[in-house]
Amino acid sequence: MTEEKKQTVLVIGAGPAGLYSAGKLAESGKNVVLLNRDIKYGGLAEYGIYVSKHKMKEGIRKQFRKILANPSIEYFGNVTVGKKSSVSLEDIKGLGFDAIMVTVGAQGTKKVGITGEDAKGVFHAKDLVYHYNHLPPFSEKEVEIGKRVAVIGVGNVMVDIAHWLVHTKKVEQAIAIARRGPNERAYTDKEFQAIAYNADVESIKTELDRIKPFLEKVDQDADATFQALTKDCAKPYYEEKSPTKFSFKFLSAPKALITNEKNEVIGLEVDDNELVSKDGKIAAKSLGKTSVIDLDAVIFAIGDTVDSSFGLPVNKWGEFIKNETVYEEDPTANLYELVAPESNKVTEGVFVAGWSRKASDGLVGIAKKDGETCVKYVLKYLEGKNVANENVLSDFSKLIADKNVNFINKNDIEKLEAVEKQEAEKRNLEFYKFDSNNEMLEVLNKLK
Repeated sequence: MTEEKKQTVLVIGAGPAGLYSAGKLAESGKNVVLLNRDIKYGGLAEYGIYVSKHKMKEGIRKQFRKILANPSIEYFGNVTVGKKSSVSLEDIKGLGFDAIMVTVGAQGTKKVGITGEDAKGVFHAKDLVYHYNHLPPFSEKEVEIGKRVAVIGVGNVMVDIAHWLVHTKKVEQAIAIARRGPNERAYTDKEFQAIAYNADVESIKTELDRIKPFLEKVDQDADATFQALTKDCAKPYYEEKSPTKFSFKFLSAPKALITNEKNEVIGLEVDDNELVSKDGKIAAKSLGKTSVIDLDAVIFAIGDTVDSSFGLPVNKWGEFIKNETVYEEDPTANLYELVAPESNKVTEGVFVAGWSRKASDGLVGIAKKDGETCVKYVLKYLEGKNVANENVLSDFSKLIADKNVNFINKNDIEKLEAVEKQEAEKRNLEFYKFDSNNEMLEVLNKLK
């Protein structure tokens, strides 16, 4: 009996959504070609979780290694897909993969659109998260942060950035700036414990006294809020104490960055807000006046967008354009489909998941669930279809060879991880990562 040919699905992006999807597809009897922009797999599970959470990261790595060990999965690292890259999405689509899943994350950054956003001393959170998590090329850049630093946003990303500012950079002052009030903060108390000991309790009390009338206007208790914000401040997170003072500035919306003659940030002008209750939700409303905060640097932690150069149409909100037509038999199926904006027709055989589908939406657990949900629709699409091109893997290998792409395979990753483990032991570190792609490629060349 002739062995039945297996369909081959291309998964672009080897973060949590892509890896867990690849695993499910392989378990379902499909061949999988997994492409990754970075040399090493993991995406935000590797380069987004705070750098010191080694135990958590290693637990996730073990899951990923098990997935990659499946012989039905071929891994190609150091392969960037995009309009400005040697390999384009159109090149790939013409090869005859049976389906394509896009799980490249959200590599763009949201901007507020205010004066001075291009000044020296302005950073975006993801760039810094990648920097301190040793992701090339971000890890290779020098970061001059100054002494007084503001982080725009009050979610868990802000806390991670503040963690780094407090315990690694040890800046004099870190200030979290929020458009709304303290009770609309989005970070979790557990994450905040990492910086709570450095909270300037007196400053927080003064800030809550300042906005107390606005809190009372929407039936929020300033005293109870103070207790909630400072309840963990007596507990040191690390034995080594940092001199950094952490504080908040609420009801303040960024309006303009103030710069000197060298285009360096020296301050932030903010719109002063009040709180209003609107449709059962608390919103911020401008008071029509501004104030200035003296600063050396500003970090925006307000979310991400997809990469507009990837090769898929992007809407004004920085999202790939998805199918808005809801199917009566399955109201969520359309959320994983893409459409061509000029025709509004579904892009056949191309699906989107993870942060590529909904940017900044949770981390590993949510990305895993989203990827595996997308796989369900990919498998449904493939039912009853013949194999499009039984030589698609060799055709893809020829394509990247013709493009002179220096790709990394699963065997290379195993070797690289073994060398990094040796380096960690030599340096008495829990974990070690090379800071540049060149270093990793040199190591692998020596091992050939």
